[in-house]
Amino acid sequence: PAFSSTLNSIGADDDGVFLCAGCKLPLFRSQQKFESGSGWPSFWAPVGDAVTERTDFKMILPRTEIRCSNCDGHLGHVFDDGPAPTGQRF
Repeated sequence: PAFSSTLNSIGADDDGVFLCAGCKLPLFRSQQKFESGSGWPSFWAPVGDAVTERTDFKMILPRTEIRCSNCDGHLGHVFDDGPAPTGQRF
C-alpha cells in the first residue's frame, strides 16, 4: 500500500542507488528522488537508459509504463507532473 515502503525513508541527501528487484540493475540515484505526495518513492530521472517505456492501456486511458531495460520487470509508470529539470515523475 501507499506510504508503506521502507524506501520512502531514503532521501535525496542520502547517498545510494535504487536497484531492480529482479536483476539488481541500477535504476535510480537517491539524488534524483523527491517527495511527490503519492506515497511511493518518486524520481525525476532514471540512471542512463536503465528503463524502457511502453504504452499501457490497462486503465482505459493510455499511460506510460516503465520497465527494467535488462530484465523487463515492471517498475511503474512515468507522469509529467514532476519537478525540474525533467518535469517527470518516475
